[in-house]
Amino acid sequence: MSRLEFSRKTKATIIARAAGKCEACEAVLKTGEGEVDHILPCALGGEPTVANGRLICRVCHVAKSATDIRSIRKADRSRDKATGAIAPKQKIPGRGFPVSESAAKRQTKIPLPPRALFKPADERNVR
Repeated sequence: MSRLEFSRKTKATIIARAAGKCEACEAVLKTGEGEVDHILPCALGGEPTVANGRLICRVCHVAKSATDIRSIRKADRSRDKATGAIAPKQKIPGRGFPVSESAAKRQTKIPLPPRALFKPADERNVR
């Protein structure tokens, strides 16, 4: 999917709305320092509209772009897993280790006899 750019009119509206401040960290920006950014990235369904745009400084833009890339890649992995493009990871079955005779004897447990939960009144030790 290609990136949708803001039109000049939309950029001018977003810059006027910001009034010379970064809309993320409120830092005062000089002319030409700010960057118009999509709040919701195009890859995740964002539109190039005034409501989806904001003027932010370069520092905030770098940080936001890093989080956007992670969320876009996660969405790609989820989509690929759901469509079957990526097979789920499966554990490789092993044949195990051979069991020696002494270990086999230790592994066999002798069942205990069942416990009597309730005894008749005449068999109880009453003191």
